[in-house]
Amino acid sequence: MPLKLSSTANHLSPVWTHMTEIVVERAEGCYLYDAEGTQYLDFTSGIGVTNTGHCHPKVVQAIQEQAGKLLHGQANIVYSPSVLKLVEELRTVVPKHLDGFFFSNSGAEAVEGAVKLARHATGRPNIIVFQGSFHGRTNQTMAMTTSKTVYRFGYQPLAAGVFVAPFPYSYRYGWDEETTVDFCLNELEHMLLSQTAPQETAAMIIEPVLGEGGYLVPPVRWMKGLRDICDRHGILLICDEVQSGFGRTGRFFATEHFDIDADIMVMAKGLASGMPMSGIAAPLELMKKWATGTHGGTYGGNAVAAAAAAATVRVIRDEKLPENSAQRGAQLMAGLEAIQADHPIIGEVRGLGLMVGVEMSLPGTNKPNPEAAKKVQKACMSQNLLLLTCGTYGNVIRWIPPLVATESQINDALAIFKSAVEAASAA
Repeated sequence: MPLKLSSTANHLSPVWTHMTEIVVERAEGCYLYDAEGTQYLDFTSGIGVTNTGHCHPKVVQAIQEQAGKLLHGQANIVYSPSVLKLVEELRTVVPKHLDGFFFSNSGAEAVEGAVKLARHATGRPNIIVFQGSFHGRTNQTMAMTTSKTVYRFGYQPLAAGVFVAPFPYSYRYGWDEETTVDFCLNELEHMLLSQTAPQETAAMIIEPVLGEGGYLVPPVRWMKGLRDICDRHGILLICDEVQSGFGRTGRFFATEHFDIDADIMVMAKGLASGMPMSGIAAPLELMKKWATGTHGGTYGGNAVAAAAAAATVRVIRDEKLPENSAQRGAQLMAGLEAIQADHPIIGEVRGLGLMVGVEMSLPGTNKPNPEAAKKVQKACMSQNLLLLTCGTYGNVIRWIPPLVATESQINDALAIFKSAVEAASAA
């Protein structure tokens, strides 16, 4: 049985949701452990953060060594060697044209920074986002988030100048891919004639794989269509790789699957293995259009977090974690599709690498079935497998294992999931 919470937990703000009441004593690789030694297979990765697994020894060593040298070298005052080293490491993995970097603490901060950069660089005010997006919970990024109303509820009015275009969610529309892509591109072109003119549109921002909105992989033709529309109108294309980056999809960045170049790339989550670190990568010539002093932050580019991030990039690259993600992702998808074949409550299995979504539907329809998703999640939890849900209706079970997951760990998780789906189907 998990360790019982102390009364101290009652003093934490209830604004946080809590999936479990597990008090974690330590963690290693794909596993969490409570004080009594109970082992949990963590396929949440702290919401896509621990791509290198919990407490990777090389990342821990980098943190320990840096903590004994310099905890905080404020970026406006001094240069921290660990930040400079992080830039060197990132330049080995990000697209070559993205040779300018800015660092923050969270994904939302980085997204907001990217929007500010786009506005300064273009002299235009408006931003286009896509239905189902999640970009953060600051005032600006809440206005850009459309995956669930809970993230915006009670905070209106939000920042202006944000326009929402449809995302090619073929399963929800009930259309084939070609029809869906044509519709979504036509609607986007229509928006530029009806809501925000190209000459007042600074950027479009897209998650190359939709995260909180349902783990949706967009068609290549649609992504190339976005790039083409942006190029024709001088609009910047921002790729929000907060959740999809750093090997998660079987490539270092999800954008690589679509053979397009981002004008600005946003990074966080998997960047520093759990330390608070996010970043923006853009061409240095674009960065030079960002007026000095108009953006910043006391803790951005923290020395210890930067050391963790540099070590994380080395581990992901040198230990070939994107390759493992692709292999284990193929294994996971095949296993889930086999389960789907016998259980019609699974409407669709989709994903790239180890970023996989299982959409639970009412049998014989494409209608959301959040009750089934909750039952399956709870049944998995009872067998010490931790999985998250996502999607506007909460009916998508998302698989985000650490990228160090082994073949046997994926098989263990699939066996638990299968029994949970069987129980939910029989209920």
